[in-house]
Amino acid sequence: MGISSEDFRAVSEFIHREAAIVLDAGKEYLVEARLLPLVSTEGFNSLSALVSNLRAPGQVILRKKVVDALTTNETSFFRDVLPFNALEKSILPSLIEARRTQRKLTIWSAACSTGQEPYSIAMMIREKFPQLGTWDVKIFASDISPTVLDKARAGSYTQSEVNRGLPAPYLVKYFERSGMQWNVKSILKQMIVFQELNLIGSIAAIPKCDIVFIRNVLIYFDIPTKRMILEKMKRLMQPDAVLVLGTAETTLNIDDGFERKEVDRTHVYGLRR
Repeated sequence: MGISSEDFRAVSEFIHREAAIVLDAGKEYLVEARLLPLVSTEGFNSLSALVSNLRAPGQVILRKKVVDALTTNETSFFRDVLPFNALEKSILPSLIEARRTQRKLTIWSAACSTGQEPYSIAMMIREKFPQLGTWDVKIFASDISPTVLDKARAGSYTQSEVNRGLPAPYLVKYFERSGMQWNVKSILKQMIVFQELNLIGSIAAIPKCDIVFIRNVLIYFDIPTKRMILEKMKRLMQPDAVLVLGTAETTLNIDDGFERKEVDRTHVYGLRR
């Protein structure tokens, strides 16, 4: 027997309240698949019992685990390729020229999942822009899920994970093999600050940014939440900063404070002046 309509509604309201994620009708199978393992590990006798306990006072840890379970964490190294091409060929060269006096760059990978995106950015910087070795370059990487952040901080990946998008020379240069795992070298780790962060909550931990990657995140939110998050992005971006969204995402008809630009066969967004 699948999840009841009452329990699905309760979970949908819960995840929207806690993380602004929209679960439309038809996603019952997803909720059931994601939460059934928790039923077992948390010692409940049914999915309904777990849902009932979400409403009980004092269930902070359970609520965090449910949010964790319902968060989508699909990622890979150099995912979608084109944004990274634009970063290498146009975005970073332009910002390096503009920041040649300050010699400082701040990049935010929002919703970084298990870390492949910020590590990809770090590898590109070290590989393609050696002159930044003497600059103050910091990559902030955040996610709502403590589980994926633990994996990101550890920087330990399976063979199948490094096979997805990671060029072989980068694997040899920036990773060390340990049994069946590949571990990120400290030369990359020291460039990144990992931070647990809910995009609908406070983002005060993130400083002013030159580049913001928030890819394949807005698609999970309703329009008011998208507007709220984009408003926060605007306040965090330097006047000439660049916002990078997922290929299926846009600010058009949501926030007119951004200007879309085509850069090396991909679209990025700057603040409208």
